[in-house]
Amino acid sequence: MKTLRTEVAVIGAGTAGMTGYRAAKAGGKRTLLIESNVYGTTCARVGCMPSKLLISAADAAHTLHAASGFGVHAGEVRIDGKAVMARVRSERDRFVGFVVESVEGYPAEDKIHGHARFLSPTRLQIDDHTVVEAERFVIATGSTPIVPDEWRAAGPRVITSDEVFYWDDLPESVAVAGTGVIGLELGQALHRLGVRVTIFGRGGSVAQISDPDLLDVARRAMTDELDVRFQTKVVKVEQQGEGLLVTSEDADGNLRSEQFAYLLSAIGRRPNVHKLGLEHTGLERDHHGIPVYDKQTMQCGDSAIFIAGDANDERPQLPEAADHGRIAGDNAARFPDVKPGLRRTPLAITFTEPQIVTMGASFAELCVTHTGCFAIGRVSFENQGRSRVMLQNKGMLRVYAEYHSGRFLGAEMIGPRAENIGHLLAWAVQARLTVGEMLDMPFYHPVVEEGVRTALRDLAVQLEKPPAHDCPCVDCTPAP
Repeated sequence: MKTLRTEVAVIGAGTAGMTGYRAAKAGGKRTLLIESNVYGTTCARVGCMPSKLLISAADAAHTLHAASGFGVHAGEVRIDGKAVMARVRSERDRFVGFVVESVEGYPAEDKIHGHARFLSPTRLQIDDHTVVEAERFVIATGSTPIVPDEWRAAGPRVITSDEVFYWDDLPESVAVAGTGVIGLELGQALHRLGVRVTIFGRGGSVAQISDPDLLDVARRAMTDELDVRFQTKVVKVEQQGEGLLVTSEDADGNLRSEQFAYLLSAIGRRPNVHKLGLEHTGLERDHHGIPVYDKQTMQCGDSAIFIAGDANDERPQLPEAADHGRIAGDNAARFPDVKPGLRRTPLAITFTEPQIVTMGASFAELCVTHTGCFAIGRVSFENQGRSRVMLQNKGMLRVYAEYHSGRFLGAEMIGPRAENIGHLLAWAVQARLTVGEMLDMPFYHPVVEEGVRTALRDLAVQLEKPPAHDCPCVDCTPAP
């Protein structure tokens, strides 16, 4: 067993870990990057990039089917599943290659391979070959998809999104458990590529939406196209021949058993912190076993340990992981002179059709932080001009602002071009614009963004009608 000494040890070489490593090095500290698996971020290997490749193929197929609505009639549509998956894997490998090439450019003496486990607040053991002694640490170990043990017992046909992107061909059928971002994105994409798909949701949630009025719209939009069964849980999974027998139970207790080639578990992800020996660090941990940390500094308590990315279970998104890693690495380098880093306005996008986006403070958050102190504006896209022109006239935008100050707080949306609109509105939140200032901005015609103006105009009207009671939070806007 050899011993290595360094100033900063970064555990995990994903997006947060790589960014943390570079930040600590930029801070002038000797830094060691530890990875137990293959190099290549979750986003590049099995996450955002390969999923968008599959979604793009699905969009191409859907465009051909939808063309008749414009009076344009294509010939017979043929989906070559092997060709679809070959392109997904090829482009995915290209993206992964860029990440691996970046890591390979780091000095060899800065990298070590193996599983890290804390022996004390200042020592790690890497597998059975190395002990690392360090002054400061960054935990950036990522997360893993959740698969209940009773499902996994049914065999290799119970999969996660990780396995989807290693398929050689598209299957005949897939059951999807979960109506979150991953379940809806992959479920709709596979459906549009000719796969028989059923999506089971234990409750009534749709991706990251919390606004109840928007949830109603979103559920209708999803069930218009997909076999989505809300308030229905998977209660039993059995191997049957080369496939699976999936038994579900609806809200009335009715059981239904159906055959599928695969069951995709998309019920969430678990931070990879439970095999790190955190009990040897002295850190306070929450009921999930995650170290309690400061969201502005990423510091765990007052220790020299920082946590970043999916490992801290805050916002499991690549941009957030990069920001976390930068803050954690910078503060690890400057410890004990720890300082708050830049936390950007929350922005989350689900690439279904219609697209789903939330930005700034959500409806659920405002019900806690701004009870009785925020107004709501809305617009439906059913009759919005440009949306009807494109035959994408589904969805709704709900926008929120603070009484008295008129400051724009956030929005939730399902509708066309939401990925673009979400960015514009997130910038408005971070710039701390008022609704009046936003309405002074230019709007072209005809564009989907005119719907934003309609929603803001409605919001401006609602702001003129504050509640009768005295509102104590005159300016308690969430920090940008």
